[in-house]
Amino acid sequence: MPESIAKVIDGKAVAARVRADVARAVAELREKGVVPCLNVVLVGEDPASQVYVRMKGKACDEVGIRGVTHRLPVSTTEDELLALLKTLNADPEVDGILVQLPVPDHIDPDKVTDALDPARDVDGFHPFSLGMLMSDRPGMEPCTPAGCIRLIDETGIDLKGRNAVVIGRSLIVGKPMAMLLLRRHATVTVCHSRTRNLADVVWTAEVVVAAVGRPQMVKGDWIREGAVVIDVGVNRLADGKLVGDVDFEAASSRASWITPVPGGVGPMTIAYLMRNTVIAACLRRGIDFPSGL
Repeated sequence: MPESIAKVIDGKAVAARVRADVARAVAELREKGVVPCLNVVLVGEDPASQVYVRMKGKACDEVGIRGVTHRLPVSTTEDELLALLKTLNADPEVDGILVQLPVPDHIDPDKVTDALDPARDVDGFHPFSLGMLMSDRPGMEPCTPAGCIRLIDETGIDLKGRNAVVIGRSLIVGKPMAMLLLRRHATVTVCHSRTRNLADVVWTAEVVVAAVGRPQMVKGDWIREGAVVIDVGVNRLADGKLVGDVDFEAASSRASWITPVPGGVGPMTIAYLMRNTVIAACLRRGIDFPSGL
């Protein structure tokens, strides 16, 4: 096995610093009588979703955000869910609303996303939020891509003029990731399942962001010497082991920096959800962001 030369980007440590900044911001807002409030809606009994919702509740407690979880049975109709979202949109105490995905098959996820008040869309998935990002205007940035940018910043690399390759084109990660990289003046290539000669394209990248959901698809010899590798994928193998979309061991022999799975991008997503909730609380009230946020 090749000797690792890459430095590992510790997402847990970076996320802890982000949460500490958010906690200080929340404390500052509480002194002004403002208590940011996040409402999470979970429909059904999906085990992974249950875990994610508990983690989000724990993070709210840690930073001082008021977290409210609405647990709805799998039999909840689309109309019933949309009615709840309408109520939450109108509640002056609610700053952020998140519907945990996936929703049951009888509910249209696009209708759910469209029903959210963009001002409370702390996931950054609403078409308005994505449109603001595309227009390079201030707005809610999707949590995972924003967290990835922070991890890239931890390496000290200046993205201006760098060749960046994003593997994956989802609205949750791939497309907004490309927009955030462009905002930093990187030259961005977005790859997907129909990209020809994918390995050759990835080899040109000084920054690689893998977000395809296929275990260890990105091989070590695809990685250019000295590249920064951000692995968004979380895949469980037959033996129960969690791995990313990148062959971590092989890629580590060529990259300069790389995120592990687990412990890389994952913790950043929840940290930036907390941050987005505080930002939403400030924007809705027309008050300045607390220092250090």
